[in-house]
Amino acid sequence: MKNYQILNLRQKIEFNEILAYGDDKSIEIGTPNVEGAKVEADLIKNSKNRTILIFKKRRRQNSRRKNGHRQEYSMIRINKIFSKDGKVLSEAEKISKTSKKEEVKEAVSK
Repeated sequence: MKNYQILNLRQKIEFNEILAYGDDKSIEIGTPNVEGAKVEADLIKNSKNRTILIFKKRRRQNSRRKNGHRQEYSMIRINKIFSKDGKVLSEAEKISKTSKKEEVKEAVSK
């Protein structure tokens, strides 16, 4: 497992260890990986999940222990999926950058 927390935002990531991929017609399953298949993605955000509390208690002994944990995660956006031939199977749609003011004006005018 790689640590993506050290990467910059909007940096390109390439995954080469693909277990399976498919399209509308067929599916390709690797043993254990599909050789030559890859996925390109962008790093969107590095963050932490909400706190999970671990509470242990031994009854009638006045013994309690409370601990917390926040798991780090990386949010990514998949851009392209390549087959083992190098052919593009799927490509993400472009993100249209509309400002919040334009969205509010459209909602108010309707």
